[in-house]
Order: sequence, then C-alpha cells, then structure tokens
Amino acid sequence: MTKPIQILLQTTIPFTEDDWHISRFSLLRDYLTELKDETGNPLFAVTGRDRVPDSEGNDPVLSSLDQSDFDQIWLFGVDCGDGITPKEGEAIARFRKQGKGILTAQDHQDLGLSFNNLGETCQEVKKGNFFHTQNPDPDSSRCSIDDIYSENICWPNYHSGANGDCQPVEVVEPIHPILLNPHSPSGKVELFPAHPHEGGVGIPTCAHNGRVIALGKSLVTKRPFNLIVAFEACQDEEGHPIGRAIAESSFHHFADYNWNPSYGCPSFVEEPSSPKIQQNPELLDDIKTYIRNVAIWLAPGSH
Repeated sequence: MTKPIQILLQTTIPFTEDDWHISRFSLLRDYLTELKDETGNPLFAVTGRDRVPDSEGNDPVLSSLDQSDFDQIWLFGVDCGDGITPKEGEAIARFRKQGKGILTAQDHQDLGLSFNNLGETCQEVKKGNFFHTQNPDPDSSRCSIDDIYSENICWPNYHSGANGDCQPVEVVEPIHPILLNPHSPSGKVELFPAHPHEGGVGIPTCAHNGRVIALGKSLVTKRPFNLIVAFEACQDEEGHPIGRAIAESSFHHFADYNWNPSYGCPSFVEEPSSPKIQQNPELLDDIKTYIRNVAIWLAPGSH
C-alpha cells in the first residue's frame, strides 16, 4: 500500500471562535481526505490545526516541523503580524530544505504579515508576499486602494467579486501543471472562488525559480492582479533540495464561507455574500481539481 501524502493545514492564529480558525476550512480538509488513488487507497492524510503557543509563544508543532512526518504545509495567513514566530519560521525553512512543500495564502492589507518571519530557505516565498506596512509591492502604482466599497480595508485589496461567487482565472502561458483540468472545456482551470479584497503576491528580485502562473481581474478597476505564484524545486549552495512552494493572493480561495456562505463567517465580515456557488456547486470543480493538483505537486516524491 502506498503511503498517503501527509498534509498539514495550519492557521497562523490560536483558536478564536469569531475568527478564521481552522474549522472554517473544513470543506477543504474533507475534500482532500476523501480523495483516493487508482487502487482505492487514500491519496492524502490531512491534519488541520490552529496555533497553540507555549509559554515562550512558540507553537510546538511549527517550531519542530522539520522533525515531523508531514510532506507539506498549507499556511493560512489570518494574523496581522502576531502569527509565525522567528523560531517557527526557521523550522519551516528547514522543513523546506528537506525537499518538502509549502503553500502560503494571505489576504488584504496585512493579513498574513507573519509570513515575514519565514526563514532563509523561504526567502523568495517570504518576499513574494506583499503587504501594506511591510514588504509592499515593488510596483508603487499598486500601492493604492482597489476595493472602494470596504472603506475600513486598505491596499492591497483587489476586488474579484463577492464571497460565495466565482471569478474567472487567466492562466499564464505556458500552462503550469497544477492548472490543468482535463474535464473543463479549455483543458485548464477557469474559475476560482471570489473575494472582495484579495492580497498581493508576486516575484521578488531574489527569486530565480518562480513565476506568476495565474491572474485575476478586479471588478472595480478592471486591473489584472497576480492570483498564484509558483516556485519550483531547486538546490541551495550546499546541494540541499529546496521544496516547491506556492503563494496565493487569498486564503478565501479555500474557506468554507467562500464555497458555501451558509457555513458562516466571523462577525467582522460585513460585505454581502452571493448564493451563486451554493446554488451551483459544480462551479467548485475547478478549484477542487486545482487543490488536488497542488497537493500532488508539492509532495517531495513528485519532483
């Protein structure tokens, strides 16, 4: 029997009922858990958790991630700076230095800001996540408000649509394998869950192994923005394998609320949601195909 790929779904905050805790990503967890290989065995073993800081403020799982059996970590940046600690960031970097995979998903303004504490072998991922108060987009023209409707939220905040709706995906050529969907008319991923204020990601100057693979488009300014950045596996100067990585503009691509608003959201979410995906669940086919592709692509054995 083939051992399932071990995936850690991890938020950057301790459990807080009225926030984006890990239980708000239950549909993602369930979908990954249900996937089987051609012989009927589970493809993935999925663990979902929030931060549990110890007396020194470090999460014991994250701060020893390189000693774990996990093959990849999906980090949902739902903090505003008080998430991943430097000790945890170094362990995550050592984890990637074992050839293991990382996905980061942030959101508007400074959500996910603690990604700035990722360690040395995650430098291009760290610097490819753009925020408001630290590491802003090097294109200064993008340091401006896009979503004009949520007045309490500042840039980066690209408006791709209402929560519960979907947005068209512009796939950048050449098509990256994680964006292939043989069941769609075009043979590629065409739709993603939408969000009123997505964050900013891109290719930093220090990255020689990454590229933007998909774009979204603002419904307000009609301006395209980077939806997904993919970083290929490589080696460091000492020949150690550096695992693959993905930087996503929003964790809302994976949240229950964006797949089905009836699952609810924190009370601070004020924007009206859309029933479109809930009424047409087949609209999730693309994001589910993408998720399966990502989970396989990030696994060390797939390099």
